[in-house]
Amino acid sequence: MSNQDEQRGMIDRRHLMKIGAAAGAAGVLASSTSSWAASGAPVKIGMLDPHTGTYAANGGDEIRGAQMAVEQVNKAGGVLGRPLQLVVEDSQGLPGPAISKAQKLVSQDKVDFLIGAVSSAVAEALSQFAQQNKLVYVDTGGHADDVTGTKCAWTTFRTCSTTWMLTSGDFETLFKKFGKKWYFITPDYSFGHALERDYIAQLTKAGGKSLGSALAPLGTTDFSSYLIRARAANPDVLICLPAGDDLVNLLKQAVQFGIDKKMTIAGAMQEMEVLEALPKQALLGWWTMEWYWNQPNVPHVAEFVEEYKKISGGKVPTARVWFGFVSAHALALAANKAQSLDTMKVVKAMEGLELPPEVALQPGKCYYRAEDHQMIANMYPGYVPKNATYPNLFTVAEVVPGDQIAKSASDAGCKITYPS
Repeated sequence: MSNQDEQRGMIDRRHLMKIGAAAGAAGVLASSTSSWAASGAPVKIGMLDPHTGTYAANGGDEIRGAQMAVEQVNKAGGVLGRPLQLVVEDSQGLPGPAISKAQKLVSQDKVDFLIGAVSSAVAEALSQFAQQNKLVYVDTGGHADDVTGTKCAWTTFRTCSTTWMLTSGDFETLFKKFGKKWYFITPDYSFGHALERDYIAQLTKAGGKSLGSALAPLGTTDFSSYLIRARAANPDVLICLPAGDDLVNLLKQAVQFGIDKKMTIAGAMQEMEVLEALPKQALLGWWTMEWYWNQPNVPHVAEFVEEYKKISGGKVPTARVWFGFVSAHALALAANKAQSLDTMKVVKAMEGLELPPEVALQPGKCYYRAEDHQMIANMYPGYVPKNATYPNLFTVAEVVPGDQIAKSASDAGCKITYPS
């Protein structure tokens, strides 16, 4: 790691600590400056996202998005006439610490709802915990299909897309434009396994071939052995499936090995957090974004971007910001619609909930599907342009409506069972 990288890491960690502290205090500050009803005890959202580890940058942005939503909700009168408060805990991006912190949020902080997750393994664990404790949980950013598929739960909703939607977003373009022989570098946990499985299903159906895959543990820093195997396989397309810091390291090393000169580099999910951390020579590839800040002529997006810049030192919002923003807003909308904090009543109010344009921030209908509680929103496949500079780090090739590519709830294996 260079001195510049070390300094950037120290700055990022200090920045995330400030975000977490501000988010934890936000509800108290809001309630002290607003006029609330006599019964104005705060409605609490417990948020579990990583401040440290591979996904720290992603977690920090989800927190800031949720905080933006909390401030907007409180300016508009709160939830049931009471202030909304965000209580943030560091999940460390791991299931064990996430559950431990969730228990603290429930037993000590007495939260009314739970949101969060970058890791799919954390999302799966929190989904099970929420069902056991009969709390509504919104998975902000854990993508593995089974969260709203075979492991769907009546208390769990998901804002980010499924891995099937991510892979479907750019599969046809990659297959037709770059070739039929693919090799995969895959993070060795549920998110990566789901992405690879979904790509291979589509690749096989289209008459293509997987030349193999290399499973990389979460937190891998040296991808040289995996890249050597990929080069030996000589595919048309190298599919890079890690996320966060792992994808940063992989793309840096792929360029150092000259892999980009021998095959197309691509993948399912790309994020601004990753692109911002890459050196210029490693800014490349074809990917899918789940939300993008530059959407000309879409109502409210420009205002949202400008509002976010004011609190982020001029940075544009990312899809992770949008995940946190939408998740907190959705809970407030559902509770106000239900006129209750009762879990079943809020669940019923969330089922089929369509986001208003100022929250959806994208064209078309954006809603939580009643059958499996999965958000149905657009996918933004595209590529990193040559000589990309911030904030124009991605070119959206097309906007794909989620309804066109999402599996049905039954095809995804979801059958929600409600308590009697």
